[in-house]
Amino acid sequence: MPTTKKPTARKPRATHKNERSFVAPIAIANAGKTQLAQFMDFVREQGVVGLAVGLAIGTAAGAAVKQIVDGLINPIVGFVIGGIDLSQLKWVVVAADKNGKGGLAFSWGAILSSLITLIATAFVIYWLIHIAKLDRLDKKKEA
Repeated sequence: MPTTKKPTARKPRATHKNERSFVAPIAIANAGKTQLAQFMDFVREQGVVGLAVGLAIGTAAGAAVKQIVDGLINPIVGFVIGGIDLSQLKWVVVAADKNGKGGLAFSWGAILSSLITLIATAFVIYWLIHIAKLDRLDKKKEA
């Protein structure tokens, strides 16, 4: 019975005597394709693109609302409470020395300003979604 030789994969030849060649097995090359296909399915099914768009819009809306709060709401609140900059309000626990060192103060005005910004941002996003009826564009998954 004649013996047949099994075909072997030809290795590419190096162009230079110190240069090495690398041949990736087919299983590794195909694994990359299946991983890419699974990733694309994940992006389509989970709405990652919509999440990215929402994040970008939310970031821009947050920046706009922060400017409105800093430039309009905080000065009005400061005027009502006596012409004070709201973000500069502090509760001094330990007074600083002559050089301005060693003091302890809680900046509750900055915290209050941030809370006002948070509430205003939430209201603007709610208004955009509810009034513009964007919540109806979201497709509900069926069980």
